[in-house]
Amino acid sequence: MSRLNDLPHAVLQFYVTAPYPCSYLPDRMARSQVATPSHLINTELYGDLVKAGFRRSGIFTYRPHCDGCRACVPVRIPVDEFVPARSQKRAWRLHQAMGSQIQPLKFRLEHYALYLRYQSKRHSGGGMDNDSRDQYSHFLLQSRVDTRLVEFRDQGQLAMISIVDFLPDGLSSVYTFFEPDRRGASFGTYSILWQIEACRQLGLPYLYLGYWIRESPKMAYKSRFEPMEGFIGGVWRRLSEEDYAG
Repeated sequence: MSRLNDLPHAVLQFYVTAPYPCSYLPDRMARSQVATPSHLINTELYGDLVKAGFRRSGIFTYRPHCDGCRACVPVRIPVDEFVPARSQKRAWRLHQAMGSQIQPLKFRLEHYALYLRYQSKRHSGGGMDNDSRDQYSHFLLQSRVDTRLVEFRDQGQLAMISIVDFLPDGLSSVYTFFEPDRRGASFGTYSILWQIEACRQLGLPYLYLGYWIRESPKMAYKSRFEPMEGFIGGVWRRLSEEDYAG
């Protein structure tokens, strides 16, 4: 365990986990660096950690710390420079009539049922398609920072839920799940576009999208939002064609 005290407002401790199977790249082992104690990590401090490449899952704040692998790149969209592609404009128009409501984190059976449907259809066998109520709540509804639940309804029917952290310099997209049987609906694209627009309305410069892995098909959608910045070598910089192509 090592102590890092160059972050403001608190002295945190950081430990590295034991190796575990990577969720994104087959046949690789991963490790994470975890920030503790979690009760010291409020919204302001978490914002500093996100700028240093960290993310959270529930109340646990971490970043990849793998042996000999730097495939995970923290990414963010500078919202004032973002220009939607043609397909993204179509997704935006498609869902303009869908209503959105920002709510506090709270368990609702309707949300949980949608989450289970989404996991069973989109991520079957991934381990989350059988999440209990407690597992669902620990994953998405526990937070020590300013986190809100955005509910999207189409003609009164629940269509999508986005969990979003509100940070000092931007929004951080935590997780989105949606009605899986609506093929061609582009819900995931619309969620990101909605969050970009929310950043603009709030005067926040960035939308943080977590980690992008060039070799992972699951992460390919993030590279479609341009321009995109990555935290590489300890600094944020614009990703280039070489970064995308490898």
